[in-house]
Amino acid sequence: MGCQIRLLMLFGTLISFASVVLSKQGTSVYYARPYLPSACYGNRNQGIMIAGANPTLYNGGKVCGRRYKVRCLGGTNKTPHPCKRGEITVKIVDLCPGCGANEINLSQDAFSRIANLKAGRVRIDYIQV
Repeated sequence: MGCQIRLLMLFGTLISFASVVLSKQGTSVYYARPYLPSACYGNRNQGIMIAGANPTLYNGGKVCGRRYKVRCLGGTNKTPHPCKRGEITVKIVDLCPGCGANEINLSQDAFSRIANLKAGRVRIDYIQV
């Protein structure tokens, strides 16, 4: 029984390392309401936990509807305490043509759950779920 528990603990640890390795790091900014129209869904409301993808990630719309877990890692400026604890899951609904590589444009509602709005831009990691 002790050996099985050790194997389960080892397996759990390996899975957590794999998710860290597979996640990408980048930055995030936010956009304010109204969240419509969007490049993926036009005027169909997709909720508030949404995001726009940079042109590379957007890939001609192939990323539309995919969900990503996003976590704040730190600030990009001198705003004190830029991050909040936890992570969010967002649905890609839009293209962010002005976003750079590995940048995700979160809705203001989504951004405010993981970061201080006053920070404006934060470092993140994200992974498709």
